[in-house]
Amino acid sequence: MIRKQVLGHDLSALAFGAMRLPVLESGAIDREAVHAMVDFAIGAGINYFDTAWAYHGGESESVMGESLSRFPRDSFCLATKFPGYEQRERWDPAEVFEEQLRKCRVGHFDFYLLHNVYERNLATYLDDSNGIVRYLLDQREAGRIRHLGFSAHAREEAFMAFLKAHGPKMEFCMIELNALDWTLQNARLKYETLKGMGLPVFVMEPLRGGLLASLSPENEARLRAMRPDESVPAWAFRWLQGLPGLGVILSGMSSMAQLRENVGIFANERPLAAPEREAYEAILQGLGDMVPCTNCRYCVADCPEGLDIPTFIGFYNDCRVAPSGIVRMAVDGLKPSKRPSACVSCGTCVGLCPQGIDIPEALKDLTAILDKIPSFLTPATEEG
Repeated sequence: MIRKQVLGHDLSALAFGAMRLPVLESGAIDREAVHAMVDFAIGAGINYFDTAWAYHGGESESVMGESLSRFPRDSFCLATKFPGYEQRERWDPAEVFEEQLRKCRVGHFDFYLLHNVYERNLATYLDDSNGIVRYLLDQREAGRIRHLGFSAHAREEAFMAFLKAHGPKMEFCMIELNALDWTLQNARLKYETLKGMGLPVFVMEPLRGGLLASLSPENEARLRAMRPDESVPAWAFRWLQGLPGLGVILSGMSSMAQLRENVGIFANERPLAAPEREAYEAILQGLGDMVPCTNCRYCVADCPEGLDIPTFIGFYNDCRVAPSGIVRMAVDGLKPSKRPSACVSCGTCVGLCPQGIDIPEALKDLTAILDKIPSFLTPATEEG
């Protein structure tokens, strides 16, 4: 197992994510299957386990606590997250934190994150009257949190606003990072910003929720021609291995077969060579029929509704690759008057677009796609 030296810990590069645990036909977590997977993971050298308040309808923390309690506490690092995305009139961070300790059967968390900083909940984390950050800093001072960080799906403006307010207090950050979102969701900017601040970058969604685990037969053949002994998921992980400064790479594995395959991949580092990297990125960029927006922003100045059209076209391209809960979250975070659905189809933007994009039609399609995607507030769209 590849190891990473992060914040004084010797961590497995592959982290065990508990968002997509195996389930029974009833929908309940298959505890016996989880126990077997945790046994195998620890035996294979994995020592970082990540859960959260809302995963599996609130049961993930309890099941992971039960499973990990069978091992010495110093044999693993446990991470969970504060559910600041919930819409509450009043916050009692102590109530949440104490319940998490109880459910996880531990006296401290090795890593603790403010969960999913994004547009809709940014104010919750920035409002000092909620007492969330202050309370968690106190817990770190008391040793009940060893390292405090945050996870984020936010766009640039909200991401930078959080870092301006709380960046110096944070010790690490987890972002959605893979070869597709490097450009599609501008993960490169987040990665380079965090790296410039000296914050370890932890990775979630390395396989984009399974999208990058399989490709078309033609594209899989192209990859096999370059690396006959590598699986398609391995390419996604090898791409990440070429980025310096990464901490753990979190994978939400729902079967022993997935766990075994990932452990095999992380037995050694084999980052992609420059030609391999370019070929892989080109394949992923061709996954969707992209709208050719160049972000010139000519369309924005005369939009009567003041909509951020280039951002919405980026969202549309993202959803054309695969329906995205992350896009749904970003749009939910906007005022209704500033969402794609606020387009009045006046056509002014079409006349200004050098690419001749039918922008009103694209925004109408995007709205229809988003209407079919569950809100973030349902467990199915949680990160892991």
